[in-house]
Amino acid sequence: MTRKILLAIITLSNSSLLVLMIALGSQNLSDSHKISFGPYTSKEAYPSGFIIGISTILGSISGGLSTVLLLPSSTRNFS
Repeated sequence: MTRKILLAIITLSNSSLLVLMIALGSQNLSDSHKISFGPYTSKEAYPSGFIIGISTILGSISGGLSTVLLLPSSTRNFS
């Protein structure tokens, strides 16, 4: 159980550090794209590196947390 908690904490802390680095790095980029969620909606313009970085970080979080959930428990009952 403690191994699962430790792995979840490591995954979330690494991802939050990556978000911080992407947020700091995207401050000076001038190439930005708008995100459209439908025919009549558009959001703010974000740099393309920010969009790719957030997608990568969300994949890292989902992969790390799914690994935590799929790890076998350390106690085994063979009765």
